[in-house]
Amino acid sequence: MDALLHAVKAASDPTRLRILVVLASSELSVGQICTVLGQSQPRVSRHLKILADAGLLDRHAEGTSAYYRRARGGLGRQVYDALVELIDPHDRVIEADSERLSAVRAERAHRAAEYFEEVAGRWDELRERHVADWYVEQAMMRAVADIEIADLLDIGTGTGRMLELFAGRIQRGLGIDASQKMLTVARSRLSGSGIVNCAVRPGDAHDLGVGREAFDVALIHHVLHFLDEPARAVAQAADALRPGGRLLIVDFAPHQLEALRIEDAHVWLGFDDHEVSTWCSESGLDQRETVHLVPTEAQGTDALTVTLWVAERPGDHTIDDLAL
Repeated sequence: MDALLHAVKAASDPTRLRILVVLASSELSVGQICTVLGQSQPRVSRHLKILADAGLLDRHAEGTSAYYRRARGGLGRQVYDALVELIDPHDRVIEADSERLSAVRAERAHRAAEYFEEVAGRWDELRERHVADWYVEQAMMRAVADIEIADLLDIGTGTGRMLELFAGRIQRGLGIDASQKMLTVARSRLSGSGIVNCAVRPGDAHDLGVGREAFDVALIHHVLHFLDEPARAVAQAADALRPGGRLLIVDFAPHQLEALRIEDAHVWLGFDDHEVSTWCSESGLDQRETVHLVPTEAQGTDALTVTLWVAERPGDHTIDDLAL
């Protein structure tokens, strides 16, 4: 009862109700929220703190900025959803906020597009060297088709494509990436697709800091070949899995394209099945399956084979049926 009253009282302010509506479909920085509301940062920050302390918002720091989004679950999320449902979307103030929010989103999308344009040419060239993305993605979806997924972790989320792919199969998704620019790309992608059950955060694949046994599925999609210590990243992912949880690793089989080291910063020229299986075993995972996705002859002799390694943490897989 006390928690409920605290949450309701925290929302009992016109500005704080506006904030709840603004964050219902977006994750925004304090500065972006100030732009939408047309209010000063000290005032907005005070309102945000009240809402976060009452459990209505989740907050995380990213460099010198702080980002806020609606609470993922619990009583705070229930109160949040109930209140937003009661607010008239055609209210004059709410409509004005919505227009400014659209402008903020458009600016974020523009910045993301500018960065993506810088690197898209190289990515397109690399993708032409292996089987189509949709083929790889289908194999990944099949690998987890038989289990329920409450929480999914995407390590090295990049553009957020994996979160977008799995969003309809999961309750919550978290993507981490060391690149601030890539996080901007991912946020824009998720926002543009209307995905509200996934979020992204800065993070290091070598030191995740996401808690033990917190996820049902972890993905390492075309990330290991960039890492100095891929075995350590596998161990970190394994530690984040609940009993019965699965790790999906997608990367290249061994190849000899040395140019990728120079032009695309690849540290490793692919991995063989034995070394990946060894890393999984040493991390306490059981190898479940290995799928080799071989390119067609038309793609040439330099085409790359993509491998999907699926490993599982021993134990019975159960999830808590929590609200988003």
